Amino acid sequence: MDRKPRILICDDEIHITKLIETILVPQGYEVCKAHDGREALEMVDKCQPDLILMDLMMPILDGFEVTRAIKEKPATQNIPVVIISAASDRERRLRAIELGADDFLTKPLDRTELKVRVKSLLKVKAYNDHMRQSKIELEMEVAKRTDQLKMALEKIKLASLEVIFRLSRAAEFRDKGTGEHIKRMSHYAAALARRLGYNEEIVEAILYATPMHDIGKIGIADSILLKPGKHDLQEWEMMKQHTRIGAKIVEGSDYGFIKLAGIIALTHHEHWDGGGYPMGLRGAQIPAVGRITTLADVFDAMTTSRPYRLKPIPVEEAFAYIKSAAGTHFDPQMAQAFLEIKQEILDIRDQFAEEEGH
Repeated sequence: MDRKPRILICDDEIHITKLIETILVPQGYEVCKAHDGREALEMVDKCQPDLILMDLMMPILDGFEVTRAIKEKPATQNIPVVIISAASDRERRLRAIELGADDFLTKPLDRTELKVRVKSLLKVKAYNDHMRQSKIELEMEVAKRTDQLKMALEKIKLASLEVIFRLSRAAEFRDKGTGEHIKRMSHYAAALARRLGYNEEIVEAILYATPMHDIGKIGIADSILLKPGKHDLQEWEMMKQHTRIGAKIVEGSDYGFIKLAGIIALTHHEHWDGGGYPMGLRGAQIPAVGRITTLADVFDAMTTSRPYRLKPIPVEEAFAYIKSAAGTHFDPQMAQAFLEIKQEILDIRDQFAEEEGH
């Protein structure tokens, strides 16, 4: 320790405090003194001792009350308290132990015993202080590193999402009308999932997975994908295969959100009434993530330009369609939830608006 070890002597007999002082000061210790219980407690706060020598029989507050107060207070409970008592005070010693006393010295005091006990207890106190400080420093370092890891993880997650957006965009790059489509629809889907009561872990997984909903378009020929106007029957059958191609591209992954992307790619064109593709699933047979993505995808497709429709549909008409198609195209509960977050949807649409020239 940087300063001299400090010892508080609590005894109402002045000649005893002076005797102890003459023994300890030459040993290199600082000494503080108190002559009654109240003063003893005041000196504990003022002196901040490393060791307390406590007489049991003192005026105002006795040594038992002072010891109890010291040991009950978190700031002082680790200070060793040595009880000074007569050899015949067995019951008092036991009571002092119950209150937290650490050691005893017998009156009349033996100089050598006093020096040895004080030195030994101060070593224990210094070791315990060192361990507590090391624990505090370790906890602070762990907290610091944990914060750093959280920040690093957040950066990795953001970078991962950026990569997903860019690679998913590559699958739709030939379609000039889909520049910000995957960002808008993935945030629409996340907002809808949150409104439906899903926890943030699932909401985040949906945010990461939905950009890959149309990744299967990479396997569709330009002549079909970019054809203006309506497809003929054969072309439409080919176009519908992008759902199976997308699921095939991402299958076999060990990552949860990639597995989720496969489910979304396969089922985001299924309809609540069974009229969708590729499997004609109906109602709750359609995975919830597929039903969520359907709403987000259809809304964005309706409100932006596409090769088969040069002019976007006004947003109010798109919301009206979602309302009218609840129970046929869309899960009715999800459609209602989507309408309930209309302003949030519009805010997302503004945030990821198409750049000029797209």
